[in-house]
Amino acid sequence: MDEEYDVIVLGTGLTECVLSGLLSVEGKKVLHMDRNDYYGGESASLNLTQLYRKFRPNQTAPQELGRDRDYAIDLIPKFIIASGELTNILVHTDVTKYLEFKQIAGSFVFRDGRISKVPSTEMEAVRSPLMGLFEKRRAKKFFEFLQGWKDEDPATHQGIDLDKNSMKDVYEKFGLEPGTQDFIGHAMALYLDDDYKTKVARPSYERIVLYTQSMARYGKSPYIYPLYGLGELPQAFARLSAIYGGTYMLDKPIDEIVTDPETGKFVGVRSGDETVKAKLVIGDPSYFGGAQAGVAAPASSSGKVRVIEETKVVRAICLLKHPIPGTEDADSVQIIIPQNQVNRRNDIYIASVSSTHNVCAKDVYVAIVSTIVETGRPEQEIAPGLALLGSIYDKFVSVAPLYIPTDDGKSDQIFITRSYDATSHFETVVDDVKDVWKRVIGTELKLEKKANVEAQE
Repeated sequence: MDEEYDVIVLGTGLTECVLSGLLSVEGKKVLHMDRNDYYGGESASLNLTQLYRKFRPNQTAPQELGRDRDYAIDLIPKFIIASGELTNILVHTDVTKYLEFKQIAGSFVFRDGRISKVPSTEMEAVRSPLMGLFEKRRAKKFFEFLQGWKDEDPATHQGIDLDKNSMKDVYEKFGLEPGTQDFIGHAMALYLDDDYKTKVARPSYERIVLYTQSMARYGKSPYIYPLYGLGELPQAFARLSAIYGGTYMLDKPIDEIVTDPETGKFVGVRSGDETVKAKLVIGDPSYFGGAQAGVAAPASSSGKVRVIEETKVVRAICLLKHPIPGTEDADSVQIIIPQNQVNRRNDIYIASVSSTHNVCAKDVYVAIVSTIVETGRPEQEIAPGLALLGSIYDKFVSVAPLYIPTDDGKSDQIFITRSYDATSHFETVVDDVKDVWKRVIGTELKLEKKANVEAQE
């Protein structure tokens, strides 16, 4: 380990693997290390033995759940938006050749005590049980307005300025009821809370259009998902890095982040009695003081506080022996419970996949319920989501802190990624990738748009 590298990357989560792949393609000499003996870090997919070992070290997995190798259970529940930025990166880097994708069968929203399919076109809006007759007409006009909008043509603006008017103004112009605003803002624009309503409307407009375009791409839902679980994504980017000369070391304890005592700048990483040097380091928060259950953070020769806890997320991984009731026996779904429906500040998400995605044994379904923690009783907060699942065969609950870096890393060349948030998709992960890229390289990450990702029905 006496070579010097351009970049050392710590942790093989998706954010870190995308960055190491892109940096390797850029011609950087990259060393990628992980304390675990598997890829994925916090965003790994575990087999049955690993799952029980993580959550219940003293219990072995029940035999009736089937073979270990049939399972790849995600620790972080997220889907890929078909027309989103992660898809652009997958296509731009040609990483799609290492992966196969399948559609998620349905997107649902909880309203007035029941779940209904999220309408995504004027026709679906007209048929949706979520709205009465007059509200359907208003919603139809709203969707037509969004789909007809052209920045350069004021005739399509109907007196609205997306960069000045708030989303609340837009809703009021079309007279949309609070319940309709709920499913548009939370199940289509995919906001976690209602703060977006008081902000300018353009980001919401872009999010709704992204949802409808993604929906149009494959038909059933706007989401796709990799066969064999989300843990395949970081591995695919790791292969990309390796092709371009990146070096990988798994199962490598990281004992110290070494900095220059005089300047405070990054020097290298110590593992045991070996130190490897590089110009800069990129890593997930657990390597820089972000506590992780059962893991000691490496020492830092500077003693500087590099990450702070922003909030916490509670997640319950549930194994079911049946599809989620009320979803037309779909093999995979997303269900969003808007916060207003259950008197909360943040939405509750349910992501469900099954054996058709090669992530569990036949006739088993994996449903993950998650939300941002608001009280001292996190498991009670996801109760409305758990109640929609029917009988639960087994359940694994975790509460994870979400860490953010305290500075941009430019002064000491230590660039830290953010924890995986409570959103149901990867758009915020790509935002973080772009943010770190700009801080490290100094220019925006440029992606060319290419063809579609193929997804099985």
